Amino acid sequence: MTLTGACEYTAAARTAAPAGPAAKSPRATGSPTAAPRTTAPARRFDEAGFEEDLRTATAITDGYWRRHWTRFFTGSYRSPRVVGLYDGSDPAATPTCGGEPLERDNAEHCPAGDFLAWDAHLMRTGYANGDAWVYLVVAHEWGHAVQNRLQRRLVSAAAELQADCLAGAVLYGSAADGDLTFEAGDAREIVDSFQVIGDRTPWTRPGDHGTASQRLQSFSRGGAHGVPACFT
Repeated sequence: MTLTGACEYTAAARTAAPAGPAAKSPRATGSPTAAPRTTAPARRFDEAGFEEDLRTATAITDGYWRRHWTRFFTGSYRSPRVVGLYDGSDPAATPTCGGEPLERDNAEHCPAGDFLAWDAHLMRTGYANGDAWVYLVVAHEWGHAVQNRLQRRLVSAAAELQADCLAGAVLYGSAADGDLTFEAGDAREIVDSFQVIGDRTPWTRPGDHGTASQRLQSFSRGGAHGVPACFT
């Protein structure tokens, strides 16, 4: 994925149910998973590219919500704080949420502090298989920050799948805005990413993430139909 460009995807804006502030929970919401395995031949890690894509992913996602918030919700949008990378292997350096350190190999939104953070090992390992990984993870966790700003009635019991849907809406919506270009191979990388982070069993209760197929379906629904589709 690259910053700035054009995409053939277009999404018609539709009106979503009004939303207001929601009570905060001290519990972090994230996507815990074992770090993805690198299947490609060993190559030198592009640290500069990784850092640039991470900055771009946060800017693109925050920018989308800044521009479009009032199309879907009432009230004003406020950006969550981005803590960014942390070393989950070092408890002393790991951010805390509600008094508990964030998990290793995880990416999370902490409602108590309204911040976003992602384990460096998780993000670098996923990035080694394709740059779409960081865009997906950042947009998903930002989806949890959005949920935290809404009335509870608008937040699905399947909150993780709803966050996947919002991630799709943001990334494809940013492409429609001309701020993001999907490169050859990005779609395959997104499919592969969900294969890594999907649960082995289907969604049955709050807290479940859903299988790879369910997660990809939710992401695709948001990408094809925009934010309102994530609330139907």
